[in-house]
Amino acid sequence: MRLPWRRGDRASSLELLVVGLGNPGREYVGNRHNVGWMIVEELARRHGASWKSKFSGQLAEIRLDGHRVGLLKPETFMNESGRSVGAAARFFKLEPDAILVVHDEIDLEPGRLQARSGGGLAGHNGLRSIAAHLKTSDFLRLRVGVGRPGRGDPRRPADYVLSNFTAEEDADTLVARAADAVEKLDAEGLQRAQTEFN
Repeated sequence: MRLPWRRGDRASSLELLVVGLGNPGREYVGNRHNVGWMIVEELARRHGASWKSKFSGQLAEIRLDGHRVGLLKPETFMNESGRSVGAAARFFKLEPDAILVVHDEIDLEPGRLQARSGGGLAGHNGLRSIAAHLKTSDFLRLRVGVGRPGRGDPRRPADYVLSNFTAEEDADTLVARAADAVEKLDAEGLQRAQTEFN
């Protein structure tokens, strides 16, 4: 099946750019807010890719099904993610439907995945920044459910997402499933990924 970003009339050398959102710095490594980074790191590990500094972030390139796919970890801090994504989109001449942003989502229960195209920004500052730099919110997203603080948990949502996954949440399994979803979306398109993972 030919995907929209493989129409052949595109100028880009990349077929898909997968952006994992997160914050740079050791103190953020295991945070729920960094799950996007964890997922692109898993994809790079699976496919033997190495990272290099580019676009105010780290870029790796992999081949999925013979398709050239870029992996990007913006290092601008979450609220400025669009600076990195916008620079990469301009360099690779990418249309918004060839950009997949992988991010944490407090409005989905922990472990749930949702692939979608476009939609609201749901108060997520990383998404808001990307939409501002791309001048559209019509990019692909993989929303990774991290849930909200439980009953009796006094933390504000912002503090909750900036804390680490618990052992019960099994971040390794979540990251592996989300990486599988990215591979499925690349190979067979958004609808097939939605059918299998949403």
